[in-house]
Amino acid sequence: MLLRVRVALPDRPGSLGQVARTLGVAGADIVQVIVLERLGGRAIDDFTVVWPGGSGVERLRAGLAAMPGVRVDGIWRAIGSPVSGGHDAELLAQVAAKPADGLSTLVDAVPGLLAADWAAVLTVQADWATRRMPPEVLYRSWRAPAELDLPEITPLRPRAMTGRDETRYALVPFGYDGLVLAVARTADDELPVAAFHATEVDRLAQIVRAASVMVSQAFAIATE
Repeated sequence: MLLRVRVALPDRPGSLGQVARTLGVAGADIVQVIVLERLGGRAIDDFTVVWPGGSGVERLRAGLAAMPGVRVDGIWRAIGSPVSGGHDAELLAQVAAKPADGLSTLVDAVPGLLAADWAAVLTVQADWATRRMPPEVLYRSWRAPAELDLPEITPLRPRAMTGRDETRYALVPFGYDGLVLAVARTADDELPVAAFHATEVDRLAQIVRAASVMVSQAFAIATE
């Protein structure tokens, strides 16, 4: 199975190689590495690895945790390898080609961009917090649950949040009609998932800002 492993480590020559060797010794086959952050002498990297089915991950976690200066921020199942930023332009080209289908195109595509489980486009009332009016789900990806137990997401701004069931969310508003894109990584008792990193939220916000220009007119026509 595919796993996503998020590791914080010293940002110095050799550290990445040491982590890679530790993953290999534990039995993981690395298929992708993404650097999320390099700041103040520390780095946060995401590894996508093939892990033998049926093998517990404690050996993997213990091997990494034993390394000086290394912290494991999360290990979770991945549907596929996260897609690189170069594919963002391809997604936006698809939205531009058929703006009437732009929202559903985003919902279907963004989980793959961020190695998430599901996504949905919601309409959120400005007074949701006081009147407890649940968001209306306009589109959802096929893995999204039938009932969404979302955290309080107003005021609307790009951010990462954690739900009551420890599901991790990235939430980005479109800037009109209360539309919000929610992307989620589902919690697992055995494999706690890491929160969406600021760079992931920023990437999602850039995609939504570009797409919103193309889909806003089509959405307005459809809702008249």
